[in-house]
Amino acid sequence: MPVMESVTLENFRCFRERQTVRLAPLTLLVGENSTGKTSFLALIQVLAELVTGKAWAAVPDFKQAPFDLGAFDDIVHDRGRGGREECFSAEIAGPLELRESQIDVRLDHTFAKREASTVIVKRRITVGEAWAEDQFEDQDSYSLVVGTRDDRAVWEIPTANPQTARLPTIQRLSAIVYEWQEAGGWYGNVTAKLSEEEVFELTDGEEQSLRDLASLAFVQDRILPFASAPIRARPRRTYDPSRLDPEPEGDNIPMYLAERAHRNDEEWVALKRSLDEFGRDAGLFDELRVRLLGRGDSDPFQLQVRKGTKRAKGPFRNLIDVGYGVSQVLPLVTELLRSDGAKQFLLQQPEIHLHPSAQAALGTLFCGVAAESRQIIVETHSDHLMDRIRMDVRDGTTSLTPEDVVILYFERDGLDVRIHEITFDKLGNVCGAPDSYGEFMMQETRRSLGL
Repeated sequence: MPVMESVTLENFRCFRERQTVRLAPLTLLVGENSTGKTSFLALIQVLAELVTGKAWAAVPDFKQAPFDLGAFDDIVHDRGRGGREECFSAEIAGPLELRESQIDVRLDHTFAKREASTVIVKRRITVGEAWAEDQFEDQDSYSLVVGTRDDRAVWEIPTANPQTARLPTIQRLSAIVYEWQEAGGWYGNVTAKLSEEEVFELTDGEEQSLRDLASLAFVQDRILPFASAPIRARPRRTYDPSRLDPEPEGDNIPMYLAERAHRNDEEWVALKRSLDEFGRDAGLFDELRVRLLGRGDSDPFQLQVRKGTKRAKGPFRNLIDVGYGVSQVLPLVTELLRSDGAKQFLLQQPEIHLHPSAQAALGTLFCGVAAESRQIIVETHSDHLMDRIRMDVRDGTTSLTPEDVVILYFERDGLDVRIHEITFDKLGNVCGAPDSYGEFMMQETRRSLGL
């Protein structure tokens, strides 16, 4: 599920009460420090890997880079003197593409403590009027139930192979329903058996939902989100070839750019053009180049940029010899613009080390990327970035509409945090903001002015 439409969480870190928030193609997370914005991003990253990740990835990793939420006691909500909760849960919902059609899916996970570790004790997939759920009693056994609306169970397995239970949620639960269907779990379009003695009548809607659920066993999309660290890798004067796999700090980006430049094909020309356009819009550089210090793939190379005037182009300078903001934003922008990149981005404070005009340029870039059926969820403290997004949506500079952007405002409420959904209208006005949001923004403005 590379693109999510909503997240529901309960007893997770500072979020005690169950609450559901909408995720748009472009979602901005704002609020005071230590109100759970980074934890929210970390949760989305974990859920994405659990539901559609690699096989054998169903063991939750809450210490996955660039996030580290610690052990179970660090993750579950702490009520203070009331003690910690015994479990926490999280649900995501969104469409999955299958054979040129989309199926709306909800996936719910419940987590509990085993020794010091965080483990899954229950997970459920819901498609329309049908659902499948497995519960883990211990490390060696679990039960699985398939049902329809009103929580009516129509089939169950008391125990099953614990090894296959470790598969990602969609792959595991949908495959079980598919196997049940092939074995005659329901027949004649109207009946299903729970046991030899019990027979249930299925409505047409229930049966179609079961068939849709079974079909998800063939989902092949395993593209995970790209999550960035707030501080990216330091620039180097000369680079040696290294790994190409995406990394939160962007250590892979110099090698990725060198590999593309070495090919000098249409893909590199298009990427370089887009990077140069962003550099000019942001006022950071006019042109980027990869200076290859040899002809072989294993030879060292340099990253250089130049910025000129109306009369002169200016010399190329090594990345390490220009402002730190260039090296900090380049990995992030490259990940957003590469044609083979992720469909979902989880970004932490991308505006760090950028001057206001560059922060605003990031807002324009986010609008363009989100308009291409990709999703950006970004934690930010930048008014300049948010204002540019608001104005670009108002002015229609991309196909992004006001409904495609949402601000999630994280507000502290005692030991809890509430998430408020704020939107824009067609004129760029902020809608649905609580009173505290206006005061929060005024505090930021007064702080910026030194008042």
